[in-house]
Amino acid sequence: MNGTHEDRQAIQTLFDSLSKAWGEGNGRAYAECFTVDADYVTFSGQHLKGRQEIDEVHQKLWDGVLRDSKLVAGPTPTQLRFLTPELAIAQATGAVQLRFHKKPPTSRFSINTNVLVKVNGEWKISAFHNCRIQKPGWIQRMMMRSNSKSS
Repeated sequence: MNGTHEDRQAIQTLFDSLSKAWGEGNGRAYAECFTVDADYVTFSGQHLKGRQEIDEVHQKLWDGVLRDSKLVAGPTPTQLRFLTPELAIAQATGAVQLRFHKKPPTSRFSINTNVLVKVNGEWKISAFHNCRIQKPGWIQRMMMRSNSKSS
């Protein structure tokens, strides 16, 4: 299922609104991109529940350490998959560029998974999970090596 051109455009507009709200440091506008009961897991594992908590936590960040930061798209294009006409999953990469960076350090890039739902004709993010993109650690590299030898 590919989704309609209109749905793909509406989802892109949703992500554009999310990025714009981030750049403006506007917690309320940012949270409006999510469902009222959304689940939001940050890259550090903090679980925010609901639009109000997403608004409050992000507003505190923008009023402090993330003041004047912006979202920057990653090198991988967003992958969008429709499960039904009202349900889609988007995988995206990106980073937060802090106000004193000319460009975001590669160590700040993350990958996120978004569950999108169409409610009353409007697309919203129902679940968001974000984690840092990291190179495999030495244990993982060792296990990958031993798995390839046993194949």
